[in-house]
Amino acid sequence: MAGDPILLTTNPGRYKAFFYCNSVAFVASLVAIILVQNKLLLKTHVLEAAMVLDLFGLIGAYAAGSCRDVSTSIYAMALAGGVLVYVVIHVVFFTLDHTDTITPQEIEMVEKRRKRLLLFAVLAATVTYQAGLTPPGGFRLHDDESGGFQAGDPVLLNNFPRRYTAYFYCNSVSFMLSIALIILLVNPHLYRPAIRSYALAICTAVGMFGLMGAYAAGSTQHLKTSIYIFALVVVVLFVIAALFLLFLNKNRNTSSQPKPENARSGTQRSSQPRPENDDDEERKTKQAKRKYLMLLGILVASVTYQAGLDPPGGAWQHSGSGYDAGNPIMHDNQRHRYLAFFYSNSTSFVASIVVIIILLLEWKDGKRWSLKVMNTTIVLDLLALLVAYAAGSSRGWKTSVYVVALVIAVLAYVAVHIVLAISCCHSPREENSVDPARVAPAAPIV
Repeated sequence: MAGDPILLTTNPGRYKAFFYCNSVAFVASLVAIILVQNKLLLKTHVLEAAMVLDLFGLIGAYAAGSCRDVSTSIYAMALAGGVLVYVVIHVVFFTLDHTDTITPQEIEMVEKRRKRLLLFAVLAATVTYQAGLTPPGGFRLHDDESGGFQAGDPVLLNNFPRRYTAYFYCNSVSFMLSIALIILLVNPHLYRPAIRSYALAICTAVGMFGLMGAYAAGSTQHLKTSIYIFALVVVVLFVIAALFLLFLNKNRNTSSQPKPENARSGTQRSSQPRPENDDDEERKTKQAKRKYLMLLGILVASVTYQAGLDPPGGAWQHSGSGYDAGNPIMHDNQRHRYLAFFYSNSTSFVASIVVIIILLLEWKDGKRWSLKVMNTTIVLDLLALLVAYAAGSSRGWKTSVYVVALVIAVLAYVAVHIVLAISCCHSPREENSVDPARVAPAAPIV
């Protein structure tokens, strides 16, 4: 009947495996949310067991729903086991002669890295799970008369089998790596030695490259355009390096300038060691900025990955004169608008991935200019996202101009409030000069 899943008709056994594994994962996640509300249950291993059941349900659902043959499903599930085996071997090999104890500072550093790795794992698991079940180009809605394919098969698999294979395995590697990371990050006895030995850092890097490979293979049907995407990575890295040099030189020039006499007279006081409270406050501020930038990068990476694999307008279901099944409809109808959307979306995706990688590395110098570089990159990332939205959300240039005008109006509104806030802070009452002899010492402000 109309509305029934196609996979239920063509392969009922595979559909039932997907449906029940996905349902188990969904119910287990709801149970885990309920268990988190009870502090007594957090002291037991019930929550960990529910999360592990949830993740294994996701693995089974992905293996059953992302492909149509048993061998490929086995390969997909074996990836997660291979990741876990690699992490165990890596930890055992690099910590075999490691007998020193962990200091509280090292535990704090490991916990911070764990949070960032968990953010990446959640991002990758979310987008790759959806992309694996709904591949780019969609599915065939009818059987082929020649018997070459049947309804429910991916369109990209029939037209470009090599490209689909590259997309599938890159997406599957990123998904299984993220699931394995989440499983390891649940237990402190597992993730602490794995983080200290950089085993999870290697898995994260491989997952990032798998995510970019899946995007390059699935967002376009032309090899030339895929090469352009990897060239964007080089361009983004070059821009970030240029920003680093710019802020570094600016910082050096500022520090090398001669100080005024009043500043020199206070050098002895400024040379005193800073209180620990100030250092802790500055470190917390930098940590909060890193989390803020990481969340923005994850947001942009998730939406651009899905938009690149499922472009606006959809894809052709049948081949015809001048177009092939699986190609974006917008690419053939409005080529210039599609190219503006595609390259802006790709630039935003690549920039967000690069920002996430740099933030995961955790710069040891802790300079403020490094955070300024990341902040500037995120701003450029969001501007590219705006262009992609303006080009892909409408079909007329007039409507796109309206979208840009809305952004300018919102920015002007925010600028007016900033000016008003600054003017209120620097009121004339505060700027009037007062005789210091008549003013009593001010009490400390709490």
